[in-house]
Amino acid sequence: MPWDLDNNRPIYLQLMERIRQDIVAGTYKPGDKLPSVRELALDAAVNPNTMQKALSELERDGLVYSKRTSGRYITEDETMLNQLKAGLAMQHIRQFLETMKQLGFKKEEIFSLIQEALKEEA
Repeated sequence: MPWDLDNNRPIYLQLMERIRQDIVAGTYKPGDKLPSVRELALDAAVNPNTMQKALSELERDGLVYSKRTSGRYITEDETMLNQLKAGLAMQHIRQFLETMKQLGFKKEEIFSLIQEALKEEA
């Protein structure tokens, strides 16, 4: 999946968001070794220093940890990963609800549309 970075926001924050999303989506599983800074930077088409900053911030948050000389790994803390997943889901839900309100939909209409979409999905 392309990295789709926006020049109007700090790149390292966008890189952090993308890596978090990849972890939640299962691209990187608990305990997995992350590609090297250079590999990730090349894939994202960013400066390795920018990728290093993003990974350092993720490490400071506890989502990623380093092993000397062998690279960075995804945390195995299931509670932290579940909280991250729930937090990202709530963020998307709030964005969706705000957009629907801006379009003029009321709560009941939004709920009805969601139910209809879920029926079509099944």
